[in-house]
Amino acid sequence: MKINIEELHNKAEQLFQEGNYAEAEPILKEIISSNPKFADVHNKLGMISHLNGNYRQAVDYFKKALEINPNYTEASLNLVVTYNNMGEFEKAKDVFAMAAQRAHPTSRALDPFIAGKIANEHFKLGNIYLDFGLNDEAIEEYRKAIKLFHRLPDVHTKLGIALRNKGNIEEAIQHFNTARELNPNYGQALVQLGLSYYMKGLTRLAFEHWEKALKINPKLKEAETYLSLFKKGEK
Repeated sequence: MKINIEELHNKAEQLFQEGNYAEAEPILKEIISSNPKFADVHNKLGMISHLNGNYRQAVDYFKKALEINPNYTEASLNLVVTYNNMGEFEKAKDVFAMAAQRAHPTSRALDPFIAGKIANEHFKLGNIYLDFGLNDEAIEEYRKAIKLFHRLPDVHTKLGIALRNKGNIEEAIQHFNTARELNPNYGQALVQLGLSYYMKGLTRLAFEHWEKALKINPKLKEAETYLSLFKKGEK
C-alpha cells in the first residue's frame, strides 16, 4: 500500500504540537525513510532527541535539516542550544554566527529575532529541568536566556524560583523585583515575592504582595491560596 506522506505529515505535526513526542517520533521516522528531504521533519526529530537527552543524535538531525535548507533559522538555533548543552561552545558560536549572518547579512549586531528565539529555547529547557528538580541546570539555562534577552519577566521569575529552591533567597528576590520592573502587572512575580518574604519571616510584607497580585488579577488562585492558608496559620 502506498504511503500517503501528506497524511502522515499532518498526523505527526498534530501529535508533535500536542506534546505527544513518543507517538510522533515513529511517524516522523517513517516519513524520512520514504522521503528524506523534509527539513522540518529532521528538525522535529532533533528536538525530540534533545528532549530525550540524546544530544549527538539531535545534532545529526539538525545538521541534516540545515543540509536540506541552509536558511532554516529554527534548526540553526536548535543546533546552537544543543551544542551549548554539550559544552561544545566553539561549535555553537560558529553555527550562531552563520545563522546571524543569514538573518542579517549587512549588520554585525545581534538580530533581536534570533536572540529571542534562542532565549526562548533556553527558557523552555530550564522549565523542564525545574520541573524535575534539577535547579542548578535550570539556573544555568535561565541565565543563558537572560544574557541573550534581558527583558523577560517570566524568565527572571523562574530563575528566582530556582535560586530560592537552592536557598539563595536574596538573589531570588532581586530577580522577582526585576520581573516587576519589566512588567508591573505581572502577578506571578508578586506571588513569588510574597512567598520569599514569608520564608524570611516578613509576614506583613508577604500579605501585601499577595493582595497586590490579586488586585492585578483577581483570578490568580496562587495568591488567594497563600493568603487563605497563611492567614489561618497566623490566627
